[in-house]
Amino acid sequence: MNPTATAYEAAARPLSTVLDAVPPAEWESASPCTGWTARQVVGHVVETQRALLTGHGHDLGPEPDLTDPAAAFREHAARVLALVSRDEVADTAYDGFFGPTTVGATLVQVYVWDLVVHRWDVARATGGDETLTPEELDRAEAGADAFGDALHMDGICAPAVQPPDDADRQTRLLARLGRAA
Repeated sequence: MNPTATAYEAAARPLSTVLDAVPPAEWESASPCTGWTARQVVGHVVETQRALLTGHGHDLGPEPDLTDPAAAFREHAARVLALVSRDEVADTAYDGFFGPTTVGATLVQVYVWDLVVHRWDVARATGGDETLTPEELDRAEAGADAFGDALHMDGICAPAVQPPDDADRQTRLLARLGRAA
């Protein structure tokens, strides 16, 4: 696999694990993303990745059915992984929000980061395992750093919240992302 596919798979796998553990009745639970249920968070993840890839001419097939969000995400993630494993897809160049980039670079910088952050959101909403690994924390911190001042623009993260003085690394990071852990 190329670096884009490797990064995507490394973030999609733990999200799938969390989604597979969600009890059916919990999909309508409110998430830390204001106004979104756990199901809507999964829908957002799928829709935004589809928009990136299809918007640059790459076919992902039909949209998955979110009746079962875990199955929908698995189906979607398998399609994305197969697509971005092809160098010509990952290397598709375009002018992005932050300047010239590639589909692969954007997928890693924005959407792989999104997989980590929204894994926590779904786990928090549904009573799942909220613990981020050191690697996930590294990825989430690097992603937040890459956004710079844009991190708290509308549609990215809520304004930062003040963590407790004795907060651990995960709690401090989540506070930076506008989430109270």
